[in-house]
Amino acid sequence: MDIKLELIGTTLVVKIDGEIDHHTAAMLKSEIDRELNVHNVTNLVLDFDRVTFMDSSGIGVIAGRYKEITARGGKVMLIRVKPQVDKILEISGLKTIMECSH
Repeated sequence: MDIKLELIGTTLVVKIDGEIDHHTAAMLKSEIDRELNVHNVTNLVLDFDRVTFMDSSGIGVIAGRYKEITARGGKVMLIRVKPQVDKILEISGLKTIMECSH
């Protein structure tokens, strides 16, 4: 998995390339958390354009970051979600609490 981070004002954009599973979720969590702790991030955009697979470990990472960002008064958006990942987001209920686009 490859992760690219870009800070735009108080919004952190995270571009993810590859699979989010139990092998890679800790790295994704660590990368995002580092930026959240260093910068005054209030909004988080997760770009799933190049995510090919996600399991429950990814759901945990997203839910944890959602909790952190909403505690700061911000929002989390999931963008360019592919159908195979969209189904997991729908089943998990994450699509009901955050913005999600294809």
